[in-house]
Amino acid sequence: MPEVQVRKKFTAVEEIFHEGGPVASVPLRRAAALAVIRNPFASAHVKEISGFMDDLKPLGLEMARSLVAALGGDPKVVEGYGKGAIIGSAGELEHGALWHVPGGYAMRAILGDAKAIVSSTKKVGGPGTRLDVPITHINASYVRSHFDAMEVSLADSPRADEILLALVMTTGPRIHARVGGLKASEIKGEDGLR
Repeated sequence: MPEVQVRKKFTAVEEIFHEGGPVASVPLRRAAALAVIRNPFASAHVKEISGFMDDLKPLGLEMARSLVAALGGDPKVVEGYGKGAIIGSAGELEHGALWHVPGGYAMRAILGDAKAIVSSTKKVGGPGTRLDVPITHINASYVRSHFDAMEVSLADSPRADEILLALVMTTGPRIHARVGGLKASEIKGEDGLR
């Protein structure tokens, strides 16, 4: 398969202290790692593309490690995660699906075999396209307090022949989460759902 060609990388961390209610004793931290790569399948319909997932695995691991480092270096502080991709206009939605395995499994491995599926989104768009990356708890997808999203974008990306790849991690539930449901303290850890 083609070599992964990275044009740029970007990592950002936001801290949320309150959402209009009392200031949290510990702020929620959300971090995003983005990588803009050349889309080797742009401007052509290539039948067999799945092998490129293996080529993306080292980049996924590198990005997952950078997120843990941005959040202080301890994977135990990470409670939520998600992934996404924006495919440039000369590509197709399926090219973003190539990120499912290398992005998701990288985060699960770095975090010590997290159990929940890594939620995901993808879309085709041009430079400056914004993407809401969905977030769920790392060990149980039904933990409602951790349903969240982080918006990502880069002003000059993706160009028509590029893909913007995104990984997101968070350190806890939404600030002021109070809509009930399964609590993180009640996770059984049997199936990645509850």
